[in-house]
Amino acid sequence: MEKLELRNVKLQWLNGGVTHLDGGAMFGVVPKPLWSRKYAVNDKNQIELRTDPILIQAAGKNILVESGMGNGKLNEKQKRNFGVLEESSLDSELEKLDLKPEDIDYVLMTHMHFDHACGLTKDSDGELVSVFPNAKIITSQVEWDEMRNPNIRSKSTYWKENWQGIEQQVETFEKEWSIGPIKMLHTGGHSDGHSILIIEDEEMTVVHMADIMPTHAHQNPLWVMAYDDYPMDSIFAKQKWLEFGISKEAWFTFYHDAVYRAVKFDQDGKITDSIARKK
Repeated sequence: MEKLELRNVKLQWLNGGVTHLDGGAMFGVVPKPLWSRKYAVNDKNQIELRTDPILIQAAGKNILVESGMGNGKLNEKQKRNFGVLEESSLDSELEKLDLKPEDIDYVLMTHMHFDHACGLTKDSDGELVSVFPNAKIITSQVEWDEMRNPNIRSKSTYWKENWQGIEQQVETFEKEWSIGPIKMLHTGGHSDGHSILIIEDEEMTVVHMADIMPTHAHQNPLWVMAYDDYPMDSIFAKQKWLEFGISKEAWFTFYHDAVYRAVKFDQDGKITDSIARKK
């Protein structure tokens, strides 16, 4: 359970499961000889992508970033297609910290694609119920609207099983939402409602760009996913917040990266410090 401790904020990564997605889709138009130097690929052309929520403890609150893959939400065909070799073990991970799902005060959803939102609900006697019954679930208004009314492209990733049962817990924002040292900012890009997180704790800064920079290998602003609905918005947002973070000597944190939990970049894009994921 890797940690990043600031002055007044603690971040810990929890095991939320794993997917293995097509490397070409994950790196878009970037040629494989380039991206495969930076991120391992298997013989099926798939790359390992964690789905590990970050527990943030700040301002006296337990705050979860994303919800993981959950349990029992995918059928066998979906598991095979998405390379899901492991589902969430969030309950046992929280138990190690003397916490329960009921102790989570906020769940911050940068967006609500299935690999981020499957862990929000679970089946209870044939009914979908909230996994985090006492939490406020925060996402952008744009994201929440599309989650419930997906278009012909997005209906493959916005599933009713991941929002039915939590409607009363959801609180939305337009441009920005904050609690203590944590801010959520709407960027668009990967999805129309996609958001990022900025944590500023005294002189220490964390930038969590979610799926506009899903791994350390996506550091180049032009390396965007074929999954991105609005790639130019991803490019502009990534460029802006990379420059901001590097100027602050910030930690860049990840939900999907199978190699690093967090890294620092210098002005040339080279990694100067890192927290590796323990395997």
